[in-house]
Amino acid sequence: GLGLASMVIVFFCNSYYIMILVWGLFYLVHSLTDTLPWATCGHAWNTEQCAELFHLELCHNSSTNASAGTGTFNFSCTDLASKRSPVIEFWENKVLRLSGDLSEPGEMNWQMILCLVTTWVIVYFCIWKGVKSTGKIVYFTALFPYVVLILLLVHGVTLPGALGGIVYYLKPDWSKLAEAQVWIDAGTQIFFSYAIGLGALTALGSYNRFHNNCYRDAYILAVINSSTSFFAGFVVFSVLGFMASEQGVDISKVAESGPGLAFIAYPKAVTLMPLSPLWATLFFFMLLVLGLDSQFVGVEGFITGILDLFPQPGAGSLRRELTAAVCCIVCCLIDLSMVTQGGMYVFQLFDNYSASGITLLWQAFWECVVIAWVYGADRFMDDVARMIGYRPLPIMKWCWAVVTPMVCMGIFVFHVVNYKPLTYNKTYVYPWWGDAIGWVLALSSMLCIPSTILYKLLRCKGSLRERWQLLTTPIWGHHHLEY
Repeated sequence: GLGLASMVIVFFCNSYYIMILVWGLFYLVHSLTDTLPWATCGHAWNTEQCAELFHLELCHNSSTNASAGTGTFNFSCTDLASKRSPVIEFWENKVLRLSGDLSEPGEMNWQMILCLVTTWVIVYFCIWKGVKSTGKIVYFTALFPYVVLILLLVHGVTLPGALGGIVYYLKPDWSKLAEAQVWIDAGTQIFFSYAIGLGALTALGSYNRFHNNCYRDAYILAVINSSTSFFAGFVVFSVLGFMASEQGVDISKVAESGPGLAFIAYPKAVTLMPLSPLWATLFFFMLLVLGLDSQFVGVEGFITGILDLFPQPGAGSLRRELTAAVCCIVCCLIDLSMVTQGGMYVFQLFDNYSASGITLLWQAFWECVVIAWVYGADRFMDDVARMIGYRPLPIMKWCWAVVTPMVCMGIFVFHVVNYKPLTYNKTYVYPWWGDAIGWVLALSSMLCIPSTILYKLLRCKGSLRERWQLLTTPIWGHHHLEY
């Protein structure tokens, strides 16, 4: 049941996550110009409300000058509030071509379709030969972003106002710890960042040698992941501090979350920098490479699961290549719904329900229950000791048995109790049937676990106790008995 649930989750994740790469590729292509197209008004996608950079601190309920697409006008503070940045208009009118409602899919964007197909072709040819070829590509895709991050940081800290942004980043607001939503966001972000419950790490781990030190690898993964996130925060907030200084507003006003950070805040920041096309190209190339890295893992994990589900020992690499092709084509067809004018609403449904939040918490909770209480934490510790030559720290057993399940269930309950209908941009509220579709996406993985338990129990023979004992007894294969 857990295996099937993780396959469903990673399939949904593969389907919608690639849109980050598609948007990144679109921005990357448009960065290869003398003047960034989202830096100025006057384009076909701009409206009359478009206004280029202006300083909000200059207006005190009196008229001030602001440059717009057709000339220079006098705007009061009230007028300025109704104006729209060319960065936002490029994002909503050119990239998304956003419609007014989930029920209005509108037309498909042929440029985005081209980016979508290109991205899937790149992913396919990076993973079609298996983990050996993928592993070689990952040396570049994993290390190159660090080079770009260092370059961006070196440039970012030299900008005026960067220090203010870094201070804002390092100075926590302790009152936020009293809000349940903060804990929900933190917990689900960690689960998603570490790919916990997705099944991808489990699938890739199956390629390791028996005596590989997976215990050490788990620590290294956690340290590198969190350290990278912490380091990247300096890169982002040095630029946000610069933006706040340039616009004369508080940094909390320019800090975005979600897609807005990558496709609104940072593009806006590079328009203020010298050699802006260069920094835009570097940033979006890094974003594309970083996204490809994550996409490889997800698709590779799903394909491995499919091949393990229907094993054919004598089959050659052609079977794998065909399976990978079918997987990429199916996901690409689903993604066509996200390159329409209502595509962003579909993307948010997948992002909010199918592969994050409650689904990962539910999955992780039952994984811990199965390992610690059904199979047995001590037995699992012994198995790890046979592989790596020593027993993990005793605290690991208590984490599997008590701490992690309690944390998962606590955040899960917080999530359900504080549930609010999904919104886009804090203004558009999804219709009831939109949320219903979201819950179908979430339950399609969550119900795999109880459904499989019932199915197995009903098909087995004997009393309920005998059925349970038979179904929870490990089946050792030849590769286990060797050790």
